[in-house]
Amino acid sequence: MKSAARGKPTSEVEVTHVSKHGFWLLVEEREKFLSFENFPWFREATIGQLCNVELPHPHHLYWPDLDVDLAVASIDSPEKFPLISKAEQKPSSRRRTKTRRG
Repeated sequence: MKSAARGKPTSEVEVTHVSKHGFWLLVEEREKFLSFENFPWFREATIGQLCNVELPHPHHLYWPDLDVDLAVASIDSPEKFPLISKAEQKPSSRRRTKTRRG
């Protein structure tokens, strides 16, 4: 008896973890981290919106619920893709130090 040929994998891209700092994607068996600092348009997305991600081409990701297209290479080297998101960014959470007088 011969087994049927193996089909195409059901998930070529998958969100594996979400934290307050960003989220991890498994893209064709490689895990990649997308920080909200480098990819701010994902910061306010719901888990469902983040998880609804497609890989229409080997080097291209698409989130239909967010209408976000992303080159896989931009995850590895965001500095090479300087386009800044129009998404509203939260102000820095740096603490200001008080100076003593007198």
